[in-house]
Amino acid sequence: MRETTAETTAGATAACPSRFDETGGRRPVSTHWEARRLNPPNRLWGSNGIAFGPDGRLYVAQFLAGQISAVDPATGDVEVVVPMDSPVQSPDDLAFGADGSMYISDLVPGRVWRRSPRGEYTLVSGEVVNPNGITCVGDRLFVNEMKPGGRLLELFPDGGDPVVLTEGLALGNAMQLGPDGHLYYPHMMSGQNPLLTGQVWRIPPDGGAPELVADDVHQPVAVRFDQGGVLHVLSRGVEGIVTRVDLHGSGSRTLVTSGVVGLDNAAFDAENRMYVSSYSSGGVTEMHPDGRIREIVPRGLDGPYGVTIDLGGTVYAADHYRLATPAVTHEGEPDDSPDGTGPGGVTTHNLLHFHHGLTADGELLHFTSQYGTVQTYDPESGTTRERAAGLQRPLGIAVAPDGRLVVAETDAGRVVAVDDGDTVTVLAEGLDHPVDVAFDRSGRCYVSEERLGAVLRIEEGGRTAVVADGLGAPQGLAVLGDELFTVETGHRSLRAISLSTGESRTEAEDLPVGPPPGVVPRTEPALFADGMPGVAVRFAGLAATPDGGLLLSANGEGTVLRLTRTEAATAT
Repeated sequence: MRETTAETTAGATAACPSRFDETGGRRPVSTHWEARRLNPPNRLWGSNGIAFGPDGRLYVAQFLAGQISAVDPATGDVEVVVPMDSPVQSPDDLAFGADGSMYISDLVPGRVWRRSPRGEYTLVSGEVVNPNGITCVGDRLFVNEMKPGGRLLELFPDGGDPVVLTEGLALGNAMQLGPDGHLYYPHMMSGQNPLLTGQVWRIPPDGGAPELVADDVHQPVAVRFDQGGVLHVLSRGVEGIVTRVDLHGSGSRTLVTSGVVGLDNAAFDAENRMYVSSYSSGGVTEMHPDGRIREIVPRGLDGPYGVTIDLGGTVYAADHYRLATPAVTHEGEPDDSPDGTGPGGVTTHNLLHFHHGLTADGELLHFTSQYGTVQTYDPESGTTRERAAGLQRPLGIAVAPDGRLVVAETDAGRVVAVDDGDTVTVLAEGLDHPVDVAFDRSGRCYVSEERLGAVLRIEEGGRTAVVADGLGAPQGLAVLGDELFTVETGHRSLRAISLSTGESRTEAEDLPVGPPPGVVPRTEPALFADGMPGVAVRFAGLAATPDGGLLLSANGEGTVLRLTRTEAATAT
């Protein structure tokens, strides 16, 4: 049965400030196209570990963004504290020491950092594999590893070899000291049964035998204690379940369903108010004991990556951790608000992890994962069929006229096809960095070459011909009539290329794609981290609509833009 959860956007301001533009005043510039958002911008690129700092603000580790932001719980104001160009590549969790220092688990490169109250960075350890859950006990620092058979260690910021408290964790994650003086941590999943691990363990900080304290807990991802000592276990699933266990009282257990998809972490303030984060949709949400929620920073799209529209007019976005739809009016169009913001938020159809390329095909959707797979998903039944595996960072995907799935296999420098029998054949190879593919009305295949700054056409025998070059990191491709469109992420522009004459022109500028203007991120983190998924590269997808418009993955601000030709452009 299909899982569908709608996310509200109450509290979104009229100016729609975003992670791309704090003022909300930047708009795409075009005389040929009108750009409208199908959903409000998202202030956060996902939200993972959260913790209250000495200043009373809630600090949020943003794994996908490679930054840490501070949120004022009273106003929802967001300030980037650890920027994208800091030494930290992929922060997943954080904790504060007694002196106000921030300790950060930098998952992909396997580092743990200390950020002093003055903003100075010191490497605490580079010997932890996939560090994730992190907590401070006075002046002591503990971290665990998110990997099968992971370790829980004590680290020493002033020097000294790490001490291993225990091994054999089934993917460690958010942990905390309990009122009994033990460290509590979840077994997030196991290779044998990833959905039914359901365990919480504890161990003394000075070492000893680990003890199972709660079993049959729904998909545990984090453990947190409130001010009264009650254990809260967060679920990583689509329902937003929190299990409360009164371990040190009556022993009772209660289940609360919040609807916050993909819970990641939680923090309690001095008044015992509970705030939660979502790895799949970002935001910061206050959760009441009865499951009611109040959004502090509205949730939205982490990406988006690929985008498509089906025959019924439903827009879908591949949002790294899930399949989502930007909310629109009942007519299927955004409203006419002055800033072009649609009336709603985002609907999560299902948690489909690590999906990036996306295309509709009748009633089905086809996905790529940058971690090597091509899959076909049936939105009605919620079932998934694997079509190919072991590919090297497959990204853009399109359906060929003969029904085959054609995929840009980016890291292999190839374009491949997958037929009905799931056989993979090579259409072109020896490419540099192919990102997306598209077909014209004659059935000819085009591929965007991001590093070469070109769009190529695949000819007979796997040869390629240059259609356009001198472009700025082209990614998403779409064909409308006799024109091929591509998103130049390096220039933040939309380019149209005539398929008959080869002439090209810039159709729109100042598109909200990529990192915020003026920000130059450090080297991208690795795609894999000790066999586990690392950080995927951003992908600005593009799709044609049946009425002659375009859909753009505005991944700089977390929206899907619908581009419609202006009356002047239509007249010419």
